[in-house]
Amino acid sequence: MKEKVVAILLCFFLGGFGIHKFYLGQTGYGIVYLLFCWTLIPGIVAFFELLMLAFMSDAEFNRQFNSGSISTSSTGSIKDATESLGELKKLYDQGIITAEEYEEKRKKVLKNI
Repeated sequence: MKEKVVAILLCFFLGGFGIHKFYLGQTGYGIVYLLFCWTLIPGIVAFFELLMLAFMSDAEFNRQFNSGSISTSSTGSIKDATESLGELKKLYDQGIITAEEYEEKRKKVLKNI
């Protein structure tokens, strides 16, 4: 599982060479960074990626780089999923959505946990 802090540190210290891209599983971008590191353009781009990573939420980081894995600190997303399931059940009970729609949306919510 990839760590956000490690990605930020790699981006800060070795971003111009694209090492953070290799760490995040984006090998193609990492190779491009290595090929063009002499132009200093990857260093400039890495600075903006550093800011993006720093201000990205942990849930978004996990969704993008850890295939949606939940870390131990993501109890907020579990609460959100529980609330979503409750609201979905109310819609089904009120007859606003069909049983098929209910099951499809329920599976989607549970898959995102």
